[in-house]
Amino acid sequence: MCGIVGRVSFDRDLRAAEEVAALDAMTETMACRGPDDQGTWIAAHAGLGHRRLAIIDLPGGRQPMTVGTPEGDIALVYSGEAYNFTELRTELTTRGHRFLTDSDTEVVLHGYLEWGESVAERLNGMYAFALWDSRHDKLVMIRDRMGVKPFYYWPTPDGVLFGSEPKAVLAHPAARPRVTLDGIRELFALVRSPGHAVWDGMYEVEPGTVVTVDRGGLHRRVYWQLGTRPHPDDRDTTIAHVRSLLDDIVRRQLVSDVPRCVLLSGGLDSSAVTTLAARQLARTGEKVRTFAVDFVGQTENFVADELRTTPDTPFVHDVAERAGTLHRDIVLDPDTLADPEVRARVIRARDLPMGFGDMDASLYLLFRAIREHSTVALSGESADEVFGGYLQFFDEDARRADTFPWLVRFAERFGKEGGLLRDDLKQALHLETYIRDSYRSAVAGIERLTGESDFEFRMRRICHLHLTRFVRVLLDRKDRASMAVGLEVRVPFCDHRLVEYVYNTPWALKSFDGREKSLLREATADLLPRSVYERTKSPYPSTQDPKYAAALQGQARDLLGRPDHRVFDLIDRARLQRVVDHDAPRITSESRRGLERTLDLAMWLDLYEPEVVLG
Repeated sequence: MCGIVGRVSFDRDLRAAEEVAALDAMTETMACRGPDDQGTWIAAHAGLGHRRLAIIDLPGGRQPMTVGTPEGDIALVYSGEAYNFTELRTELTTRGHRFLTDSDTEVVLHGYLEWGESVAERLNGMYAFALWDSRHDKLVMIRDRMGVKPFYYWPTPDGVLFGSEPKAVLAHPAARPRVTLDGIRELFALVRSPGHAVWDGMYEVEPGTVVTVDRGGLHRRVYWQLGTRPHPDDRDTTIAHVRSLLDDIVRRQLVSDVPRCVLLSGGLDSSAVTTLAARQLARTGEKVRTFAVDFVGQTENFVADELRTTPDTPFVHDVAERAGTLHRDIVLDPDTLADPEVRARVIRARDLPMGFGDMDASLYLLFRAIREHSTVALSGESADEVFGGYLQFFDEDARRADTFPWLVRFAERFGKEGGLLRDDLKQALHLETYIRDSYRSAVAGIERLTGESDFEFRMRRICHLHLTRFVRVLLDRKDRASMAVGLEVRVPFCDHRLVEYVYNTPWALKSFDGREKSLLREATADLLPRSVYERTKSPYPSTQDPKYAAALQGQARDLLGRPDHRVFDLIDRARLQRVVDHDAPRITSESRRGLERTLDLAMWLDLYEPEVVLG
């Protein structure tokens, strides 16, 4: 895993000293993603930068990597993993290619030499990469199908800037840190618009997309999208095929030349990955390392609610014992979770104030602790989206709603989003209209299977929305938090073969026993402890300690003492004051979320000093 940056300019000579310095500055911002090595490659009209986190072929995978042809050089900067690189390498060798390293990067480079942009369709993995093809004076940018790896670009009058993260692009003098009302809408609408990067002038390379830049301008081509097709398999065949895919996926994603582990929460998803990995590694006498996050006193003082009916730790320990893992709990206290320095690190990682509060902080702290022992981690992320694990999949109101299903009960469970925003800003944002338009755009292209019932089509739409909108928020969160400490997190449930197969499985089969994730549960039933097999879905944990809310109130009180702070262009001071004055143990989830949002916004404004245009 790595960080990539670059610039193309058809009107400038990028070999000039000031241009080289700008590329170096962009590259340096990616040091967290690639602490092991760095490099740049510069030609007259293209410059590429790379920071490396060495995972496979430690001495041989240096980048930027180039290959020469009679018509000109091709240079590559690559972030990610191609899990089928061994098969592709064999195929390319039979076609006459010769390799100097054992890295998947060189396979991707020669794959482009052989198949051009169509190399994207041949890859199985998570990746974001850019190639400068001097034969045609063309930049090619490619992102993986599910959007596991981030990729941003900023069109300029004579070319483009690009990078793994917004901070890399914003490090160039041509890019200005500016956010308009449209960007604020993205922060508070709880939906993810494809291609939108929040920062004005910046865009995402969308998942499953190739973006090319040449003298004729910028061009986009979709090479993969989630399509509809019949599912002919019966229940037993479907369960067997899911298991076969999972066995193959986990086997591929365990390949690494550095220490690896599994993130274990005690839920079905991470327990399935853990036990599958343990079985495979046991064949070579190796044990799986596992890590879990917990909070001081959480298990002993746990209070059940609609979302979380049980604490994670007892189930974590059941799985660790059953699978024989080398396990460690990472236990966090409320003061650390609320530490402003941790908040600053999280916002620098995200480049935006996303407002996940203690769940962002705990994820970052978990990854930081894991990085002391492992460089690669496998995660159960995305199984809920693939197999149907959330409450809204079973909520009749959410099923019938003419909006994103995760929004139907959001206010009931977490409080109204943006509750502390100024009234004039709320009116200017028109969030309801923004969400409605986004929803209509999201469902417009979903194809209905011939003969599909109304109910099955409704469920297909809900699955599609989770796999193309909701999951991208979580994948971005996980990537940015992990790469901020140089930890590569792999997501087996995002393998496109599994996603395509399960997406096209009828809902009646996905939930054949009336429970969430029926197919995944049965496909791994022989490996799971009975306690986990019977456990209901529980989201990523959040601290219940009132000391955390009290710490947030104290920080917000300090902020109120700075009446000229720019955050009050966005946040209503009087509402914030009322939340600060409330009794911490009785504070509502809406108020706590409002505090987290406010403090995140204030920190972001201090760190990035963006121009915020509200008119």
